[in-house]
Amino acid sequence: MATFKVCVQKQRKDGFWPVYIRVIHHKKVAYIPTDKMVTDKGLSNHNEVEDPYVMRWCMDRIVCYMESLNKVDTEHWTVKEVVDFLKNGNTDVSFSEYARLHHDRMIDNRQERNARNYELAYQHLERYAGTTNVMFSQLTSTFVNGWIKSLEHTHRAKEMYPVCIRQIFKAACAELNEYDQGRIRITTNPWVKVQIPTADRAEKLAISPEDCRAFFAAPLPESKMKSPLPELGRDVAMMVLCLGGMNTVDIYRLKKRDYYDGIIHYKRAKTKKFRADEAYMEMRVPAIIQPLFEKYAAEADDEYLFCFHTRHTNNDSFNANVNIGIKKICESMKMAKSDWYSVYTFRHTWGTVAQNDCGASIADVAFGMNHSSGHKVTRGYLKIDFTPAWTLNEKVIDFIFFSTEKGARQQHEDESNTFERFSAKQMIKGTVYFRGKVLGEVQDIGFNNVDEVIAALVPFVPDDVPVRSMVQFRIENCDKQQTAIYERMKGKGF
Repeated sequence: MATFKVCVQKQRKDGFWPVYIRVIHHKKVAYIPTDKMVTDKGLSNHNEVEDPYVMRWCMDRIVCYMESLNKVDTEHWTVKEVVDFLKNGNTDVSFSEYARLHHDRMIDNRQERNARNYELAYQHLERYAGTTNVMFSQLTSTFVNGWIKSLEHTHRAKEMYPVCIRQIFKAACAELNEYDQGRIRITTNPWVKVQIPTADRAEKLAISPEDCRAFFAAPLPESKMKSPLPELGRDVAMMVLCLGGMNTVDIYRLKKRDYYDGIIHYKRAKTKKFRADEAYMEMRVPAIIQPLFEKYAAEADDEYLFCFHTRHTNNDSFNANVNIGIKKICESMKMAKSDWYSVYTFRHTWGTVAQNDCGASIADVAFGMNHSSGHKVTRGYLKIDFTPAWTLNEKVIDFIFFSTEKGARQQHEDESNTFERFSAKQMIKGTVYFRGKVLGEVQDIGFNNVDEVIAALVPFVPDDVPVRSMVQFRIENCDKQQTAIYERMKGKGF
């Protein structure tokens, strides 16, 4: 057990002696300063404190120290640990201060993007609490659940922010609480009674090739600015679309050393910290965006590939301005506000066109977009050849910018809408069913519309089929490979 004594050490120039409480533990000495002072009159001939008021205050403090130490096991503590416990063991800890420390450590660890999410999370929590100094004792389950409820109308923050706060909380407990030694500075744990909601599923933002062509062909709104945002929005959207859906943060951070032999070499910022291959990717720059590389090239003595960093303070600002520019173009196209695009629209569009219109598999699309692979171990053995991604990227560019072919979905919709308009020269096959049984079929040319085909099939329906029963007619256009199903009620439809 530690022992305590009231003492002084050195006299100040003004004649006062600061008073300390000396702590001895395992024959090691440390001192706890107090706010009390004495003059020479308050000391004995051996410089021991005799002032009654100061002694009474210090002895009360020593009693409190003893009571605190009696509640824990100090057998293996150092004297410094004893003093730290007595100074801080019973004081509340600032969550806000620790959150900022945690954020700064993430920055030092080069986790800037994640650090930004953590910063947004604790700043929102502080706004909810109405103070920039939230204490750990305030983080009760009632308080945290109330805060999460205030996020219920968000799409992603309702899950991301609480997860970030919980991670900060867990890190603080691991660092500040000494469970083996019984020093518990953070005594609350709200997460046992907190249910973190799931974020809404990401909206599919992809647009059709026809809409994509219309966007890039749209006249830019007039502007008096030297570098208007609509022009920036269109150009960066073109870069994203023509570089395999590359993220704006990766475009913003490209350095000159990353671009050589006509190929960009980069590590995807979003996932490089979580993948064994550091999300490394190589993408050949297609000819269609070479002029944009020259247009936005940084100065010769600049390490960055593009000049975006000279106009925008960080990648978040860059992304926000690109989105503003894209939305201004959408507005000039008289689009409904709910349908306006964002830069992420063109990343989604690249993947969708690659799969739907260029015959790529989902694995091919994932590879081209630098998504994490399920074959993590195997990928670690291989020297990856990125040329399949380049080939797929060229197919997407050719389909969108150098053809007038409709997207697969639009073709299907057009075919569905025009099925009935077949000509008499086309081979038509019709089959009539009742309860799944084939009653009869015809195959011939000379039909002008669906009703004529159905009329040719009606004689195959036997008389014992009850009136008001539904009969199915399957009609195929053999020349166009189209099929449609129709139902008619006996006694009403035929």
